[in-house]
Amino acid sequence: MTVKAPKFRFTAVLGFFEQDRPASPPSDATTLPGLGLLDRSYETDDAFDPRRERHAWERFAYYLDHLNRVGGGRTVYKLLYAARHGEGYHNVKEAEVGTAAWEAYWAKLDGDGKTTWFDAHLTERGTSQALAMKAFWEDAAATQKLPLPTRHYASPLARCLETCEKAFTGLTPPPPETAEGDEPAVAVPPFRPVVKELLRERLGVHTCDRRRTRTWIRDHHPGFAIEAGFAEHDELWRPDVRETLAEHAVRAEGFLEDLFANDSASIVSVTAHSGTIHALYEAIGHPVVRVSPGAVVPVLVKAEALVDGEGSA
Repeated sequence: MTVKAPKFRFTAVLGFFEQDRPASPPSDATTLPGLGLLDRSYETDDAFDPRRERHAWERFAYYLDHLNRVGGGRTVYKLLYAARHGEGYHNVKEAEVGTAAWEAYWAKLDGDGKTTWFDAHLTERGTSQALAMKAFWEDAAATQKLPLPTRHYASPLARCLETCEKAFTGLTPPPPETAEGDEPAVAVPPFRPVVKELLRERLGVHTCDRRRTRTWIRDHHPGFAIEAGFAEHDELWRPDVRETLAEHAVRAEGFLEDLFANDSASIVSVTAHSGTIHALYEAIGHPVVRVSPGAVVPVLVKAEALVDGEGSA
């Protein structure tokens, strides 16, 4: 994989969500009511909500828009909804045999003669978890004015494609609230998630993390857009070398570079894996959060543009 000179410095902006508070030891995070948005004030409250009549998520969304306005394009903020795929068949097998046996033997096989976990599909429970995620979005948007994502990205592995499809298809984000004098809201694009190679789970050894062909993805998930340059065959996975967390964090940072350079949306969904979310947090300096299957965690990311790859602009 070619590594380009960075254009941004990325940091996690803490203090907005329950998940921003480090847990010791880290516990398995579930989808919290309201995604764990803390009850706090913002410097924009007097202009946007002087009578304090708005929902907390409306005030946060307006504040996020304000941050990007004052950033002038040199400092950009995006809210990422990091969704872990629902339970896959590989998760079931690991739970059955234990992590030690899974790592030492079973993870290197395609299956056990009864179940296949190469590029694992969702189990029935995993499908239910993805549908529960959709129900969460629908309810939170209606009752708490939680802003739905306007762009969607997904790992090319089957369990993430299936989760993204079931969790987000048919959701229609309402236009964001604006204060008097603001520009009208931009029209929401249609749901067409983008398949991103960089969002894959940690590479190597585990067959559940070896992907299918580009043709298979196109034929089985025609509603997805596949990023430019996506190879027909998996050119990254190796049977005898497991990617380190540091290497995975470099991939996660590469995804952020692409996202901030090429997508103007301020609220996006990322349907990926526990390891990928961990690597993303590592790349931005966020406290470790272990995410349960089918759960969503929010994270606010700040990107500062660099000059010639060195120093702040």
